[in-house]
Amino acid sequence: MKKYLTVIFTGCFLLATCQMKEDVIPDLIPQTIDGKSGYVNQKGELVIPPEYHIAMFFSEDCNLLNSSNPKAKTYGTADYATVEKNQVSYRIDKTGKRVYQYKNSDLGKCSIPYEPSKYKAFILSGFYGLVSKEKIDISTYKDFDIYPQYQMLYVLDGDKENPMIVAVKNDMFGVVDKKNKIVVPFIYNDIKTNLSWKTAHLFEVSKDGKEYFFVDEKNKAY
Repeated sequence: MKKYLTVIFTGCFLLATCQMKEDVIPDLIPQTIDGKSGYVNQKGELVIPPEYHIAMFFSEDCNLLNSSNPKAKTYGTADYATVEKNQVSYRIDKTGKRVYQYKNSDLGKCSIPYEPSKYKAFILSGFYGLVSKEKIDISTYKDFDIYPQYQMLYVLDGDKENPMIVAVKNDMFGVVDKKNKIVVPFIYNDIKTNLSWKTAHLFEVSKDGKEYFFVDEKNKAY
């Protein structure tokens, strides 16, 4: 009799606030310098000086796009980014000008439905692998997209058919694709499982667990 297990561990979830339009690197990229965040261009040149506690990518904000306030709705497009300073949140334009200060009364409701990931992390004998089926025959390799071999595995939100997957091997973080091809080498102390891949086609990585920066799928740093 075959041994079947039902997949119950899901490593990916959808947040409706950001959306990746194309497989391109954004013109402006958040960068933290001495504990404060600003923006650099693709060449690493400083464009918006670091002064914020939080600096997000230039991307859509669906709460503003669904606002009942027409003026606030204008600032929900990807022409603007959300930043925070002294616990006050703003939208800024690409020159760094603050064009809008967030108000709870302006925030609309995001209506994008939840879409479960096709690929899921699967734990076997303490190791993580990748599957796309609901029931897995653990007596063979054929039901696994990636046979369990990692200390941790997390499917990033983004392309449902060709996801990027954060994995841990020998206590180091890297990124693989669904065929277990290494995309980002296992040289990092940490890789965040946030929306930077979905929003900007970048991974947020750290070599010491303290200072973080972005790399693309060729491991080019920004």
